[in-house]
This record gives sequence, C-alpha cells and structure tokens, in this order.
Amino acid sequence: MIKFSNVSLVYPNSTKTVLEDLNLEISEGEMVLVIGPTGSGKSSLLRLINGLVPHHTGGILAGDVSVDGISTQLVKPGGMSHLIGIVGQNPLNGFVTDTVEEELAFGMENLNLSNDVMRKRVEEVLDLLSLAPLRARTIATLSGGEQQRVAIGAALVTHPKVLVLDEPTSALDPIAAEEVLSILQRLVHDLSLTVVIAEHKLERVIQFADRIVYINGHGETKVGTPEQIMLDSPIAPPIVHLARALGLKDIGTTVREMRRLTHEVRGKNYHEATHEVSPQTSISIKIDNLKVNYADHVAVNAFSTEIYNNEIVALMGRNGAGKSSLLKAIAGISKEVSGGVGVVGSNPQNLKGKERLECIGYIPQEPSDLLYGQSVAIECEQADVDNEINPGTTAKLLSQLVPGISGDTHPRELSEGQRLGLALSVVLSSNPKVLILDEPTRGLDYQAKRELVSILVSFAKSSNKCVVLATHDVELVADLATRVIFIADGEKVADGSTLDVLLSSPAFAPQVAKVMSPHPWLRVSDVTAAIEKL
Repeated sequence: MIKFSNVSLVYPNSTKTVLEDLNLEISEGEMVLVIGPTGSGKSSLLRLINGLVPHHTGGILAGDVSVDGISTQLVKPGGMSHLIGIVGQNPLNGFVTDTVEEELAFGMENLNLSNDVMRKRVEEVLDLLSLAPLRARTIATLSGGEQQRVAIGAALVTHPKVLVLDEPTSALDPIAAEEVLSILQRLVHDLSLTVVIAEHKLERVIQFADRIVYINGHGETKVGTPEQIMLDSPIAPPIVHLARALGLKDIGTTVREMRRLTHEVRGKNYHEATHEVSPQTSISIKIDNLKVNYADHVAVNAFSTEIYNNEIVALMGRNGAGKSSLLKAIAGISKEVSGGVGVVGSNPQNLKGKERLECIGYIPQEPSDLLYGQSVAIECEQADVDNEINPGTTAKLLSQLVPGISGDTHPRELSEGQRLGLALSVVLSSNPKVLILDEPTRGLDYQAKRELVSILVSFAKSSNKCVVLATHDVELVADLATRVIFIADGEKVADGSTLDVLLSSPAFAPQVAKVMSPHPWLRVSDVTAAIEKL
C-alpha cells in the first residue's frame, strides 16, 4: 500500500539529514508505529506519505514514495485526499468550519458525495467516537481532547484507505485514548485500513502495532516487530524498562504478558514502604467555591481547595471535565468566574506586568500562543531581557530540556515538543512563585519528560514555589506529582496523595501499578527498591 524506495530527506539550512536511504513497504491492513526522539523527523515521515513534504514544506527529497501505486512526486497532496486521511499534531490548525457536524461533513463535500451518504457517515462517526453529544458545539469551545476526536472523525468519515496520525492520543484521557486506538485496530482488522501512527506515549499504542519504525534523529531508521525493536531501544514504555530491571528473558509489550512474566516476582512477601505525607506549609493557592460558567455550560462548579508551597499537584479527569478552565481561573485569565481565587495572597486578575511574571508562570495547551519572536535565539534573548536575568539563561534551560535546537530556527518550524520546550524555558526563566502547566508533555519524548520532571521537582523544592498541572499522562503523574485532584463535570471527586488516587482508579493507574498489583508500586524504581530490601 505504501512504499518508500531509497528515500532521503534534508531541509534547507539544516545541519542533519532527516531520513537517509529509507526502504520500507507497508502492507494493506497494517498498523505501523513511528517512534523517535523529539524533533527526529517522525512528522516529516508521515507528511511524505501524502506529499505535504516536500510540496508544501520544502526540502530536498531523493528516492520515491508511492501510495496504492501513485507516486507522491507526480500528484499534489490534494490529489491524494480520497486515498489518505491525515490528522496532524495540532488538530485546531486543520479545522475549516465552526461546528462539529459541519467539520465532519466538510471533507465529504469536497469529494462531492451525495447528501444521503454524507448524513449516514456523519452519524456513524458521531457514534463511533462518542461525539454525538457534541455535534452542535462550536469547535473553539471544545477541550483539546474533544478537538482531537473531532479531527480523527473528520479523517475517518471520507473512508480513506490509509490513515496517518501524528500523536493522536496526546490530548486524550486514558479511557478515550484506549477507545480511539481500539476503533482504529478494529478498522484495520475489519476493513483492511492501513494506519501509520507517530506517538510518544508508547505505553498506550505499542500493543496495537504490527511493526515499529524507529528514527534515531540522525537519519538512520530501524524497522521491526515491537518485540525486536524494544530489545535494545532507548525509547521504551515503563513495562519494557520493568522487564529490563527485573532481568527477564522475554519482554512483554502488554500488561497481560508482563503479569504472566512477573508471576514469581509478585508472589514474594515484600516490606511495603510507608509513604509519609509531606507536612503542609504555607498556602500558595486558595480556591473558595469557584464557578466558571460559559454561555452554554458550567465548566467548574463549586470548587474549593488549598494548594501549599512545595507541592506538585496534578489535575486529572476525562476530556472536557473542566481542568483547563480551572487552570485559567487560577492564572487569572478567565473572565467568566465567580467565587474566590487567591494566588500568593493576591487576586490573579489584578496582577500586571513584572509583578505578574514573578508571581505566575502559565503555559496553555497551545504553547505557541506565548511565542512571538522571529527565531528561537530572539525568543530566548527577549526572555532574558524581560526577566532581567543573565544573558543565555533561557537558552541554557532550553538546551537542557530539548537539546539540539538551532537558534536560527523560527518557532513555527519547530515540532510540537520543541515548541513546548521553548515556551517552558521562557516561562521558567522568570522564576515565578506558581507554575501552571496545561498538558505539558504533548510532543515530548521520554528523555525530555525525564528532564521536565527533574526541572519541576527542583523548582517545587525551592522556597515558596508550587506547581499545578493538568495532564492525562499517568506515567508523568506517577513520577512527578505529590498530590492528585480528580475532576469530573467541573466538580472535585477525589483529592489525595498520588499513590492513593492512582491506585484507586484502574483506568488512570500507571503501567507498573497494573502489572505489579496488588503491590502498591507506581514506578520501576519502586519495584527495584522493594526487591533490594528482601
């Protein structure tokens, strides 16, 4: 179905090759997972499939890419629209219409399908992706995860032979991600749909993949089954790292396989570590009976809590639960609020200029909203000036979080993960007292996430600091958070230590907890520490 023949790709002014002499054939009805470090070229490989690279992005392409016998060099991307559905990293950039139902119909209208066919397919996709309650909603009012499901629906509704998805689960809660991936697997098996996915959260998608394409970031690629690639891949989900830490001969790629392989380990009697509750210090954020009302629905309802210095609090819950609305209220950028919000003793809506920079650092779901410089270097230099810090401080933070970014690159040319790393560096360089992050791991690989965890932990440990983040990344929460608040329909339904909240929810439990249950372990380090004490 898809054939790469001696494909090499390099962008103008780039110091490295994206792909070097790639030969790859993807059969009809195959699900292929593309993995690699942030900025390694995964998105470029996906865009080669429908000709967006190099027709729209530029670049020097050698070799040939063909889909269903049609060479992308001979046809422009629009000529492939009947054959290929594509969902980009940022769904909002691809929407054309205002409402969900109109967006689903738009692609079919371009293909000149009859009204009867369009109506039937729209209804099918609304049911398939649980979008029926949102059919009349304005797309701009949807949460990031809801927008992602709409984008996937808009690609599926034209019945393509090939579906290309760039981080399709990055903004989805664990349950929605499982549903979407299960639907794609069913389409692969029942309709022989060919699916190519680039994804950083391997723990979600690896069990569905037939093969993996690993791009190492220097142009080289490695292709094989998940088991073959995971044997020595530095990029791996937690259960693979668990298998390596336990010295298992085989590597399981699913929780079920790993439970079978770890039966003896789980059967031993361990001295369970006691998890001490950190003493509560002074209050950093106080929320009292907060309500956030939009025109058509209540996003946050009668929400009250207190967040203390040195805490890292994770907000979790399904898509559309009200997490982003709560963060905006704390940051003081939401006008539709009633009730009390205090940040370091001040009303966040009254903070202006330098006082605001020193008090609150906020990174929205779309980090590019914070970036306005013409290059990465200009962005970093301006942050140094604005925050009155030593020149080079912001650039040093960026190289620590996402290394290898050229200062001459325009922020719009960065991958989603690199752009997030740049926004994080700009905000962190102001050294705010409260750091607020909305989905901070979209587009970040495992190494970048480890760096992020290290930075945020050291930030929260410094005096009079705290971190609040909304995320669907349960592995990040297990590594990072000291406390979890679970939200449903705008209301607080759980608030406690990370261990207690994650273990009480099978859907939101990390992989290690599922494999090693009933032992109360969230991370690989928890398992190895318990074994060492035997």
